[in-house]
Amino acid sequence: MLRGKNIVLGVTGGIAAYKAVEVVSRLKKAGAAVHVIMTEGATKFVTPLTFRELSANPVAVHMWEEPKTWNVEHIALATLADIFLIAPATANIIGKIANGIADDMLSTTVMATKAPVVIAPAMNTNMYLNPITQQNITKLASLGYRFIEPATGMLACGVEGPGRLAEPSTIVEYVGNLFNRNCSLQGKKVLITAGGTREPLDPVRYIGNRSSGKMGYALAGAAAARGAEVLLVSGPANLPAPQGVTVISVESAQQMRDAVLAQYHDADIVIKAAAVADYRCVKQAEHKIKKNDENLTITLEKNPDILAELGRLKTKQILVGFAAETEQLVAYATEKLNRKNADMIVANNVMLPDAGFNTDTNIVKLLYRDGRIEDLPKMEKTKLAGIILDRICSLM
Repeated sequence: MLRGKNIVLGVTGGIAAYKAVEVVSRLKKAGAAVHVIMTEGATKFVTPLTFRELSANPVAVHMWEEPKTWNVEHIALATLADIFLIAPATANIIGKIANGIADDMLSTTVMATKAPVVIAPAMNTNMYLNPITQQNITKLASLGYRFIEPATGMLACGVEGPGRLAEPSTIVEYVGNLFNRNCSLQGKKVLITAGGTREPLDPVRYIGNRSSGKMGYALAGAAAARGAEVLLVSGPANLPAPQGVTVISVESAQQMRDAVLAQYHDADIVIKAAAVADYRCVKQAEHKIKKNDENLTITLEKNPDILAELGRLKTKQILVGFAAETEQLVAYATEKLNRKNADMIVANNVMLPDAGFNTDTNIVKLLYRDGRIEDLPKMEKTKLAGIILDRICSLM
């Protein structure tokens, strides 16, 4: 995902500095060359040696160290960077950058770079919510600096609230999406569904499927990174909300239909990646169904076909559906494409290894209205999300 890219990582003096170790590891595994700049405070939490060994590059700390090369080091790193990432970013470094202060290696290098700067704040809740910090963040955002919002939870100081550093996986995925912007979705409204639905039988049981929601969440994060306003209608999924995405949580197919139709009119692009149950129980039991010696018969009725309904109502929208099959993949996906008036179908055989539900990879075919079929090899769902968005841009 990041092969051949140079990432300059700034690490500042907060307890979350230890998470930057995993950020470096993940960036390297994604193929990036990583160059770390640490503040003096950061070295109190993690040693430069740790980052040097993981990145396989020298670590810069002080302005006045003996230079590693003949280049002026802060200028060399500023020029080298394809992305300049600061994680964790304290209130101090955010304040320095916002007010043009360049008094150490990190702040000076940021001042000199022309690369996109991505800032992942991490600090005490009260510090993060302090009007001065918020004013600095707003100012930097207006100047084009990008922010990865902190998570909410219990902090090291014992306070619960916003301020936890975003997960390393979230940070690396965000950085990867910045490079995967062959087409911009700035100003576009994108509606995506993800996860499986649950159809209740009684208060404790339901009919469901194996969908994890990973593909839909990857699409939502990638679309947001390209500048889109993204609304994700999600069935139950044990996944963090993608950065910059509004999530509407639902359970049943009927709830998902209602949520999608409420937003459909304003959408420019609709991607139906959810695995929606085809049937539901005719009558949900009021109390838990008790086991006895008799066989149990449950009568099912059809759920609304959301994709078909969207196809009938389509005006300006680009409509993309998914087809998860176990046999006759092309035949079934082609029939779905035509019958439901979709512009593209992403089809995959869930019986193949490392494809389909609950995996980080997928193997798909893209089917188009003009009869074209594009075979894609096995790849990470995050990478596949970018390709799907590229193809949608070509349809637009």
